[in-house]
Amino acid sequence: MTSTMGQVRTGGAGVPEGAAPEGNEESGGPSIETFDPRTGALLAIVPDQSAAEVRAAVARARAAFGPWSALTYKERSRHLLEVRDRLLDRAEELVGVICAETGKQRAEAVTTELMAVCETMDWYAKHGERILRPQHVPSGTLAHKSAWKRYEPMGVIGVISPWNYPFTLSMTPIVTALFAGNTVVLKPSEVTPTVGLAIGQLFADDTWGDLVQVVTGGGATGEALVRGGVDKVTFTGSVRTGKRVMAAAADSLTPVLLELGGKDPMVVLEDADVAHAARGAVWGSMQNAGQTCMSVERVYVAEPVYDEFVARVLAEVATIRQDDSGQGDIGAMTFEPQVEIVQRHLADAVAKGATVLAGGTRTDRDGLWFPPTVVVDVDHSMDLMTEETFGPVLPIMKVRDAEEAVRLANDSPYGLNSSVWTEDDDRGVQIANRLQAGNVCINDCIVSYAVTGLPFGGVKSSGIGRVHGAEGLREMSNVKSVLGRRLKVPRELWWFPVPKHLDAVGIATLRARFGTDLRTKLGRSRRS
Repeated sequence: MTSTMGQVRTGGAGVPEGAAPEGNEESGGPSIETFDPRTGALLAIVPDQSAAEVRAAVARARAAFGPWSALTYKERSRHLLEVRDRLLDRAEELVGVICAETGKQRAEAVTTELMAVCETMDWYAKHGERILRPQHVPSGTLAHKSAWKRYEPMGVIGVISPWNYPFTLSMTPIVTALFAGNTVVLKPSEVTPTVGLAIGQLFADDTWGDLVQVVTGGGATGEALVRGGVDKVTFTGSVRTGKRVMAAAADSLTPVLLELGGKDPMVVLEDADVAHAARGAVWGSMQNAGQTCMSVERVYVAEPVYDEFVARVLAEVATIRQDDSGQGDIGAMTFEPQVEIVQRHLADAVAKGATVLAGGTRTDRDGLWFPPTVVVDVDHSMDLMTEETFGPVLPIMKVRDAEEAVRLANDSPYGLNSSVWTEDDDRGVQIANRLQAGNVCINDCIVSYAVTGLPFGGVKSSGIGRVHGAEGLREMSNVKSVLGRRLKVPRELWWFPVPKHLDAVGIATLRARFGTDLRTKLGRSRRS
């Protein structure tokens, strides 16, 4: 795995007080600089930690695992809700750290970062015990046996989180793993390491101080975590890096949970509420400056309402407030190479015949500012319609009807999120069922992630596994099958010595129990 984020500097870097994780106070080794994307100002310098330091963090988490996993679910919940109270006490401080390192607006940080995490913790505190409770299973032919499955903690979970939602997408796998009885080592993105360190501080003064270890660094640090003896790795990021994580984990057969990229389609049918759909498209594509894995990245609009839809989108985009006040609608982008990808996709589209109706050119000011951009005359020959752009860009394509829209929506290696817009609820469900995606919204977009009870994840190249819901909690557990005794019998029928005529008795039993024709005849004879 190579680092694609952050700026690494070797030697002599001073580490701000409180920035270094426990056990890494030295400041003479390799380090990473993190910058405010709104201004380009240096925010902090943190260690680029070595493989040996990562292994030490895993060992600390391993030592904490035994006593933590021995607690009951209710006891773990009580401790984690205390962490949530600590989060609420520090809410203003956390929002400041998040905004400084990502460039997003304060309201975005509150709703999509803090609120999402609190919702997740609340849901698992209320429902998790039932989800992980041992479950009895019918024992079939072995009617004298009792069968059940139980969910057990895995051990130490390695979490490698991204820069676009550095709090939510770190805390979601962390708290899920902890509720399930595991401990965690977090490697935050090198673009947003101070958010990761702030997360570590939420757990540092807890009774169970070693539950969450934080290691900072670039790609080599992430690879060291994958290879560092953890029991599972969760990674959120690009498909390219996700493949490298999976390849590294394969050497030790370490299981992985991958939440990767998307090229999420929006389908607007001719009977849609066009005004509502246009507002949704603008918010769904521009929120967080478009840097959301499930944001609207391409729109297919039925021909009868296409012109009205485009006009309404342009009117909505014209009202967007993009500034560094912290109180606007969207802020700066977070990562310089991502701005370059946006520019490259737009240049490719224009060269192939696309028309830019709004925005399209990087704002001439300090920091990573790119204006809301609307593009039409697009098709699938363009990177803008086939590759993840991850910026405040909305490409809109005219289609003949729903059939063409669904075909084009599914014409992608990605399958994370999607949406369909229609005033016919039954039709909306029918189209949703045909879209190849892990998540679909009808007459809305993105917000399915906010429903913690719904599992979230992708199909095709968009990922493996799920977060949230019962599925997310069980992703952090090993399932054990147990077969016990319901009735005591003198001996098992198939033990040695094998009884004579067992084969004939067995065949007769199979026919009596599973033979459709025989069961039908028996049913007829009873009715007569």
